[in-house]
Amino acid sequence: MNEKSAHIDGFAAANLPRPEMLPEIIFTLPELQYPSRLNCVAELLDRAVAEGDGDRLAILAPGLRWSYAELQDKVNRIAQVLTEDLAIVPGNRVLLRAANTPMLAACWLGVVKAGAIAVATMPLLRARELSWVIDKAEVALAFCDGKLGEELTGAQALSPRLGKIIHFGDGGGDSGGGELEQRMAGKSGEFTTVDTAAEDTCLIAFTSGTTGGPKGVMHCHRDVIAASDCFPPACIKATKDDIFCGSPPLAFTFGLGGLLLFPMRARAAVLLLEQASPDNLLAGIAEHKASVLFTAPTGFRAMLGKLGDYDISSLRRCISAGETLPKATFDAWYAATDLAIIDGIGSTELLHIFISSADADIRPGATGKVVPGYEARVIDDDGIEVPPGEVGRLAVRGPTGCRYLRGEKQANYVENGWNVTGDAYRMDEDGYFWFEARNDDMIISAGYNISGPEVEAALLEHASVAECACVASPDEARGNIVKAFIVLRDGVECDAACIEGLQNFVKNQIAPYKYPRAIEFVSELPKTGTGKMQRFRLREMERERAAQT
Repeated sequence: MNEKSAHIDGFAAANLPRPEMLPEIIFTLPELQYPSRLNCVAELLDRAVAEGDGDRLAILAPGLRWSYAELQDKVNRIAQVLTEDLAIVPGNRVLLRAANTPMLAACWLGVVKAGAIAVATMPLLRARELSWVIDKAEVALAFCDGKLGEELTGAQALSPRLGKIIHFGDGGGDSGGGELEQRMAGKSGEFTTVDTAAEDTCLIAFTSGTTGGPKGVMHCHRDVIAASDCFPPACIKATKDDIFCGSPPLAFTFGLGGLLLFPMRARAAVLLLEQASPDNLLAGIAEHKASVLFTAPTGFRAMLGKLGDYDISSLRRCISAGETLPKATFDAWYAATDLAIIDGIGSTELLHIFISSADADIRPGATGKVVPGYEARVIDDDGIEVPPGEVGRLAVRGPTGCRYLRGEKQANYVENGWNVTGDAYRMDEDGYFWFEARNDDMIISAGYNISGPEVEAALLEHASVAECACVASPDEARGNIVKAFIVLRDGVECDAACIEGLQNFVKNQIAPYKYPRAIEFVSELPKTGTGKMQRFRLREMERERAAQT
């Protein structure tokens, strides 16, 4: 970091990975050339108001509408509370705990505007998980929705370094009268944005734990703006009249981008829903005429059977990430809505989406092409780029990159300056990237390499299958076999005839050797709080079962 940091608390700089372990950061587009002094909230919020968009709608929720000027007032008051009442200095970490509410959005912006570091946490985390985040990020202050206070109080007992918890909403939502709102009421609403360096850390995002324990990823002010200036203009093409909505939590970088950063960068609006169930999300779209939808593939699939009950004709953009998008889901959604889902792959480590395509460039089944501003290639185990059509490891670099807190497992993600995502991909002759599997989701059975997601995609074509996940199950003869865990649709009998029918169906869809030799019917599949499938839990269960036989 060449520019002088604004951080008085040097925790972030002291816990960056060693310089030789950092990814190469590249700026291939003119619009990515940012000044060395940059506070992302000044760009996203203050600039919008200064340039005449203060009266435009910024955030709405049931019974609530905030303009950009009103949001700025809330954010300034929160920043005043932080600095005047709570003695927060630039570089301190502030934990945030809430569902997707306007107050959570304002708190995130207020923390970052004050030069501090936002550590947002998933609402479903329990006390032990929260205490792990508190200790890892050395957090002393938390803002928490009153409805979610119990687990955080439990975490405080486990991690006494969390000295103070300030509640908002008082258990009654954004319009309530929690301690934070009471403190805000006594402030002027005037606050000078802290003059941070572009490379000062402004958020620590914790991975969702699809392959084990979560890791903290450090992102700076420049990362926030760069992510907002790459994928959104290339694929969303938002206007000021758009209303964004979706299901991913703001604590998840997919949600942070899609439901706060991207709409604000476009000076559009966002609809925030505390409970974004399929029915609530569809009802919100219908009532507020939302036009841009962010959700995971499971979300699109869950909404399919309910579309007839709601008017969603206002939608013009549907964005999927967080899990590979099965072609069956793409086709079914397009048939029902005439809208092509924009698929994409991103990661907490790179902040947001770096491969995607929209409109006429979409090829159903492919993730897409590299988003302008990024570079990607497919490499072998030695880091050598493989020819088009060959499967290998996905490597990416661009204006954002992985910086694990304390540098833990940094070498597992960054190789020779490239971010190696842990995904197996192939690139075709036209530059489209096709997902094969997570590297640990490849199943080796009797010498064959079988992609678990490919088998899942075939099963999802069957009318009886609601959800499924395929993993390697230890087998004495074959080393491993493909085992499918399946959630059936209502009314389907889970008997031997159903198993045989599903197996034969897969054999007719893909190479017969890939079919699931074992099928187990379950009522639900293990997932993270963001909806990502936790296949590693199923693999662990199968290994434990094998060890007991």
